[in-house]
This record gives sequence, C-alpha cells and structure tokens, in this order.
Amino acid sequence: METKNIMIVGVGGQGTLLTSRILGGITRQAGYDVKISEVHGMAQRGGSVVTYVRYGEKVAEPIVEEGCADVLIAFEKLEALRYAHFLKKDGVLIVNDQRMDPMPVAIGLAKYPENIIETLKEKHNVVVVDAQKTALEIGNARVFNTVIIGVAARRMDFAKEDWLKVIEATVPAKTVEINLKAFEAGYQL
Repeated sequence: METKNIMIVGVGGQGTLLTSRILGGITRQAGYDVKISEVHGMAQRGGSVVTYVRYGEKVAEPIVEEGCADVLIAFEKLEALRYAHFLKKDGVLIVNDQRMDPMPVAIGLAKYPENIIETLKEKHNVVVVDAQKTALEIGNARVFNTVIIGVAARRMDFAKEDWLKVIEATVPAKTVEINLKAFEAGYQL
C-alpha cells in the first residue's frame, strides 16, 4: 500500500489534536505504520493549527508535502483556502462551513475573503459540512470535530465499527456517548 496523507487544519481550540489522535488510532489499529506531526502558531489564541497524519506499510517522516494530501480536513473555511494547495489532484477536501476571523481581520487590518467555498470548488473535490449546526442539533457544539470525523470516515478505508471503538478509547470517558452520536451524525451526512 502506498502511504496515505491526511492533513487537519483549523484554529486553536477546535479539536485538531484530538482528531489527529483518533486518526492515528484507527490507522494503528489497522496495522499501519503511522507518523503524526503537529504544527501550530498561536493555537491558544485562535491561531492556525496544522496536523499531519501519514500512514502506510512504512512511513519515514510525518510531514505532508504540497500537492500530496489524499484528504484535507478543514475545521474553518479560511484555513481550507490557506492550505488547499497541499491537496492531491484527486484528493478530497472536507470543509466545515464555519467562519472564525483571524486577528488581522478582527482588528480591521484585513478583510475576510468572500466566496471561499465556491473558490475551492473551482479546483478541488470539496465536501461541505455545517458541523457546528449538526453538533448543536445533537446537543453539544463542542463535538463538531467528531461530526467532521464521521464525514471523513465515509471517504476512508476503515470499518465504521473500528472508528467507533477508537473514538470510545480516545475521547474523555464522560464524553464518549455524545462523541459517538456526533460521529454517527457525520457518518450519515
């Protein structure tokens, strides 16, 4: 099997690191060699966060090169635009339709780009999800990242039951039930 490359991009506090642990868990459970790397700016203050997950028979390094990501999971649409060039030609971009203004926009030094989703669809295979809305519908806005994992799981080669086991083993014990609901909701989207 050739090495698969997944990138998770978002803003500090959105759960990119938990998502990478779940992806690492599902790939390890399937018997693959896995490398995970986290790169973040001012994550605690809403800065950009990027996590790479690479898996295969033997993976030498954790960093995904430009134009090589099989799956790019974006928790915020400007982050999707910022990192879309990492996607392979036939890769899939899963975008949470959420806007979080970065500091330059918040203080008026820059404008938030218009029509991000439409721009991304011009060049990429884009799956758009309103994970925040779905998470609120099931009762907890904080599990929107697990909704997105459910959406991504439909585009990956692992059994649904295996995803459920890994989520159960990875999330905090008191949040297992709501996270499993969130995964299921995303999986059905």
